[in-house]
Amino acid sequence: MQKARENRMRFENDLKYTLNGQLFLEYQPQLDFKTGEISSMEALIRWRHPEKGLISPFEFIPIAEESGLIVPIGNWVLETACRDTVALQQKLGKRIRVAVNLSIGQIYQEDLVDEVERILNKTGITPSDLQLEVTESMSDNVQQIIPVLQKLKALGVTIAMDDFGTGYSSLSYLKEFPIDVLKIDRSFVWSILDSEKDEALVRMIISIAKHLGLQVVAEGIENMAQLRYLNEHECDKIQGYYISKPITLEQLESKFSELQSFVDVQMKQLRVPR
Repeated sequence: MQKARENRMRFENDLKYTLNGQLFLEYQPQLDFKTGEISSMEALIRWRHPEKGLISPFEFIPIAEESGLIVPIGNWVLETACRDTVALQQKLGKRIRVAVNLSIGQIYQEDLVDEVERILNKTGITPSDLQLEVTESMSDNVQQIIPVLQKLKALGVTIAMDDFGTGYSSLSYLKEFPIDVLKIDRSFVWSILDSEKDEALVRMIISIAKHLGLQVVAEGIENMAQLRYLNEHECDKIQGYYISKPITLEQLESKFSELQSFVDVQMKQLRVPR
């Protein structure tokens, strides 16, 4: 136990230096079924430790949350993602939206709305090109979270509920939360062709979203069969390794035409009668 505490303390101390060039972002492109284009992406944080190499977010994010370091880290992620998106838009000459995850620690910081507004102004990103993602688990404190989300929406950004279906929140929260997008968790998508229950849940989530006027994004697409299924059932956007793994901004810039060409081929196949 003593050794575990010491390791945790070292890990937490290491986290304090992550903003000095150790953190970086990767971006996973999203395919819009309606336009057939890659028109958005999700920003994903990475940590390259000088001694331990790449450390999974599943390892360091919980510690960052508990130590309070998640706030400066989260602000860095948000500003970097917005700045990168503006640079990518200028490079490609087209509109690209970016989705950024908000942690529960950020939601509870008093100046979150002011910080988001500052970053919007500093980076020059169009507010509607920024999507902020929250998780179902945050619905435990509805009365505190809803006013924050309403203020964020008033800035012009969109709000998504990430990993939908994995928590225990009431469906009534979908009515109360000021959200624009539902993201179907990859754990359901992976088995939609093999599990009748998962397939039924995915159809239900899409149906609920459509009736509430929400967009639907499915994560974890790994093959053409999943792509075809989600297209046929009117999912709006998808992301996953079948389109592209998360890549750096530089890689996305250089490979964008190649990725779009691949998507064009897939969309043609979807439109061909089987």
